[in-house]
Amino acid sequence: MVASDIMTTDPVTARPDTPLGEAVRLFLDKRISGLPVLDEAGRLVGMLTEGDLLRRTETGTEREPHWLELLFSSIRLAREYVHTHGRTVGDVMTRGAVAITAETPLGVAVRLMEARRIKRLPVLDRPAGRLVGIISRADLVRALAMMLAESPASPPSDQAIRARVEAEIAGQPWAPSLRDLTVLVNAGTVTLQGVVFHDEQREALKVLAGSVPGVKGVHDQLSWIEPMTGGVVPG
Repeated sequence: MVASDIMTTDPVTARPDTPLGEAVRLFLDKRISGLPVLDEAGRLVGMLTEGDLLRRTETGTEREPHWLELLFSSIRLAREYVHTHGRTVGDVMTRGAVAITAETPLGVAVRLMEARRIKRLPVLDRPAGRLVGIISRADLVRALAMMLAESPASPPSDQAIRARVEAEIAGQPWAPSLRDLTVLVNAGTVTLQGVVFHDEQREALKVLAGSVPGVKGVHDQLSWIEPMTGGVVPG
């Protein structure tokens, strides 16, 4: 899945010279929490988010400078003054916004959100670099909801389910070896037998089996190895 599969197209935008009050009204009226900011040529120049509005002189929430900053950091203090007192979007927005393209895989987009601690990503086309959409956390949740609601066109066989479960287990770094496990499938119900080394493995194996398409239920018949004695304790 790539960005274009889930992005919101034709997002609400602002210009650097848009009055801040007008942008705030857009936040409320459109029920959004971020605005891409475009220049006259339609190029992305920044993002205005709720985080940019947290510290404002109107609400008395501007940051009090430390005494060392008062002595040595006039540049930073001047920038913060513009941010807390500015009257246009360009004064307050975050410049150099992180963006992706329509072909960016969702996994890459999510890692960017996590690494940069941001809630949305503008989506640009190639090669012009014009804004074509935006991905927010809400878009990711909607995509998840659609995928969870999907059901296979025809139920897979028990043999296919077993093969898929075993393949998923083999691909997980946290999972016990398949030599220590037995996977049984009957009428779509998976039974897990064998040994695990901690309860977290047990729960993860149950979730793994239950997430395979076509599985109707999971029976836990796993035992765990007591770490002090090495004895096998029935589950």
